[in-house]
Amino acid sequence: MTTEEIRLLIINDSIDKFYNRGAWRRKSKEILKRDNYECQIHKRRGKYARARNVHHIKELKDFPEFAYDDENLEAVCIRCHNELHPEKLERFRKKEKEFINEERW
Repeated sequence: MTTEEIRLLIINDSIDKFYNRGAWRRKSKEILKRDNYECQIHKRRGKYARARNVHHIKELKDFPEFAYDDENLEAVCIRCHNELHPEKLERFRKKEKEFINEERW
């Protein structure tokens, strides 16, 4: 997939099509294997967690030209990936209704 094709997916809010392609799946498996399935964030802290995600260090939406660049990819655990991208969790959170205090005399 070319950089221009990735840009179009980003513009059309269809980036899931990038992540569902075989090229990305192969690349992510390669990165997980390279990093020994260890979360690189935990590893930098002297700890261990099993990695299941591959993170774009420079975000894909801002730097699509680095989409498949090995130096821009690192294996991370799900927890760290969620901490790196809290905005992606917003769509799963329930919207709480604003409390309206009705005064009753």
